[in-house]
Amino acid sequence: MKYKLFGRSGLRVSEIALGTANFGIAWGHGADAETSRAIFDAFAAAGGNFIDTADIYQFGQSEAMLGELLQGRREEFVLATKFTNGAAPNASRLVTGNSRKAMVASVEASLKRLKTDRIDIYWVHHPDGLTPSEEIVRGFDDLARAGKILYGGLSNFPAWRLARAVTLAELTRAVPIAAAQFEHSLVHREPEADLFPASEALGLGVVTWSPLGGGVLTGKYRRGEKGRAEALGGKVFQAEDTAQRSATLDIVLAIAGERGVSPDQVAIAWAGARDAVPMIGPRSLEQLRSNLGATDLALSLEEVDRLDAVSLPASAAGAEPASPQGDAVKALRAVA
Repeated sequence: MKYKLFGRSGLRVSEIALGTANFGIAWGHGADAETSRAIFDAFAAAGGNFIDTADIYQFGQSEAMLGELLQGRREEFVLATKFTNGAAPNASRLVTGNSRKAMVASVEASLKRLKTDRIDIYWVHHPDGLTPSEEIVRGFDDLARAGKILYGGLSNFPAWRLARAVTLAELTRAVPIAAAQFEHSLVHREPEADLFPASEALGLGVVTWSPLGGGVLTGKYRRGEKGRAEALGGKVFQAEDTAQRSATLDIVLAIAGERGVSPDQVAIAWAGARDAVPMIGPRSLEQLRSNLGATDLALSLEEVDRLDAVSLPASAAGAEPASPQGDAVKALRAVA
């Protein structure tokens, strides 16, 4: 596995991150301890060093499992977790949301479950619609000065809030906001209009989640499988519900057939060609091994062009895809 610098942090992280929302069975959908260990070990053996979880994942089971798995090898990984939702199904309003109180309570609980003395990247999972950016920035700074976290990041925040938080941290000389996390895939390209340009300009490390669109880009739902379409109440899932999405999946499947690879590898390779770390979330060892095959797949400019063209959002119709892949295609055509 290759490694890349993560924003301006100096961290060297694997080109793919392992999301562990499926580590545990408290949600009624996930992987048991034995399967989770097999996934974790195989990811590490492949060179993966970037692990992402959250207190809400499997109501704390994901963090607890990782706490066991990290014993004796903690320093081999960049460990990221999130707060906002709380670890219990009926978490108190005082330990949920983005407030400093929720942040402090959550970080202490996560540290215990993870059996570690600090968290490398601590994410606000999503905006709560109440807490101002000033409070989040100050909270991160307090935790960093106390040695509880190394870096702070914002997950699922709009671009304007990223910019405001980064600026506030700079002006107050607080610990910098180091990273952004958001959804991005061939069936969800809207972040290319604002979140990617903002993150690049602000020097943020970027993690993109759901590069497979909740599994739709594997083609498995066409075969009658259920997966994310039913699990988690159908959340975090991009359905094949438009002609464009069907056409996009057709091209993914066509390229996979032409290259003799699996569709998930094509979708992840496309997402990974951008200056971001795509995060996979396998529920089985078989899924992990297939996903990791994307690291050996280099899409050609012609293949990228086909994927870019068919998946271009309607709002960007008539314009070239706003992506590094598209820029590379244009540059080479200009030379030719």
